[in-house]
Amino acid sequence: AIREKADIIGLSALMTTTMMRMKEVVNLVREQKLPFKVIIGGAVVSSSFADEIGADGYSKDANEAVKLVDRLLTYE
Repeated sequence: AIREKADIIGLSALMTTTMMRMKEVVNLVREQKLPFKVIIGGAVVSSSFADEIGADGYSKDANEAVKLVDRLLTYE
């Protein structure tokens, strides 16, 4: 993300065992004060989980992710 000068990092989890890795990424971005928004999605996550880990947004599918990214980038 740093090398590519990304605006957003998108994470997806299909198994509950990988969900906590999402929290690690969010924490790393926040601790290092990196300029990225972090959004999450996938079969095993929810909007409440996104709130719990401090992600900038949640999407249930790719179509909604595009809308979410548009909203996040529009309000910068």
